[in-house]
Amino acid sequence: MDIIFLRDLRIDTLIGIYDWERRVKQTISLDLEMATDIRKAAATDAIDDTLNYKAVAKRLIAFVETSEFQLVETLAERAAEIILTEFHVPWVRLTLNKTGAVRGARDVGVIIERGTRG
Repeated sequence: MDIIFLRDLRIDTLIGIYDWERRVKQTISLDLEMATDIRKAAATDAIDDTLNYKAVAKRLIAFVETSEFQLVETLAERAAEIILTEFHVPWVRLTLNKTGAVRGARDVGVIIERGTRG
């Protein structure tokens, strides 16, 4: 399997459990690694034969911008589900970073790996 990746996809969203977090959008960052097979796309040089990372990014931006989850765990899980089901990816590793969520820490978040059942 080959991997197509996106790094530091920044999206503003409502996320968090505290009252102030329910009123102010915060920036989260996503890193994605998505399994695919690029051989056909390499042979044809056609975007239709590969995993279109721009389409993935646009879909996730639209979803995350309108979401209002309390937990980063929930947001990460839902984003992974979108990638697996809508883009027919057999495996994804998703890192969700809620920068500045903990005083004194630069980064905090979750890393999940999910695959389709088969």
